Amino acid sequence: MENNPFKDINKPLKEVPKELKSKVMSDIAMAKLLMDLAALFSYNIGELIESVIKQRKDTK
Repeated sequence: MENNPFKDINKPLKEVPKELKSKVMSDIAMAKLLMDLAALFSYNIGELIESVIKQRKDTK
């Protein structure tokens, strides 16, 4: 018979091993760093289009 995972929802949480917790936190920090770097070196297309339209209106 299959175990119903929803029965475990109200049970107390188990402590995670410190090695696993530090690895997960390190992976999250690396992902955040990569997202910040990607945002730094990429164009925000919405702002780019808005500025081009605004410049065209100003030159008329």
